[in-house]
Amino acid sequence: MPSLKYLMAAFGLSASLVLAEVTKEFPAHWGKPPAVQTRDYVPLPGGYGNGSSSLARWITANLEKDKGRPETPASMAVKPVFENDFGKASPGQLPDDFMSLNGEFVVREEGGNKILELPGTPLDSYAVQFGPAEVADVAVSARIFGTAKGRRFPTFGVGLNGVSGYKLQVSPAKKAVELLKDADVKASVPFEWKPATWTQLRLQVRKVKDGEWRIEGRAWPQGESEPKDWIVVSDEQEEPVAGRASVLGSPFSGTPIWFDDLKVERVGQ
Repeated sequence: MPSLKYLMAAFGLSASLVLAEVTKEFPAHWGKPPAVQTRDYVPLPGGYGNGSSSLARWITANLEKDKGRPETPASMAVKPVFENDFGKASPGQLPDDFMSLNGEFVVREEGGNKILELPGTPLDSYAVQFGPAEVADVAVSARIFGTAKGRRFPTFGVGLNGVSGYKLQVSPAKKAVELLKDADVKASVPFEWKPATWTQLRLQVRKVKDGEWRIEGRAWPQGESEPKDWIVVSDEQEEPVAGRASVLGSPFSGTPIWFDDLKVERVGQ
């Protein structure tokens, strides 16, 4: 990440503080840096750049506290406002609290586990919404299963802020994970999808400050550790619209796509 120079007064501190060179943002759960700092200039621990020794001690103390925190990397998530693993759902139906925008989404039982299935035909793009309508400071997560057929691959993902909102999409044909606003690609990173395995996805939208929102997403194969960092990020100046979370899929391989463990959570700023 490029170096970001700014006065520590940007954190609501005294304007008499020295100019610090901080190379990345502090975690939100650390709160504000100390209001009173020394006027020296030293390397900061944790790869945070340079600043005062009092700022360095504050960072060190927070890094030590984080060692004892439960390992929920950067998600900052709290109690879910919606979750469904389809364990109580009736097979052959779509649960009442879901709204299909298109596509014949239904609950199926596979290997003793109930999942939400999108059929392999017709070949088009489909989505189903769930949970409350939210603007920001919210995350959606799910695990999704798809298969390839020859050189044909599905695409699938999760979304926030309704039909024209943000989407985190796995695009195996492009070997990428994409972050989209409606149909516009905001960010894309390489990703090696493993067919016939479950893929975990998490997308969040949070308000950073007045006039600025950050969209963050990550994807990883089930069975591997959740990445500590967001793999796609986009900073936006336009306020998101209120809308429900979603899962989405395009069965271009002609085989069904499965969805499970859907969850919507509040997140901290």
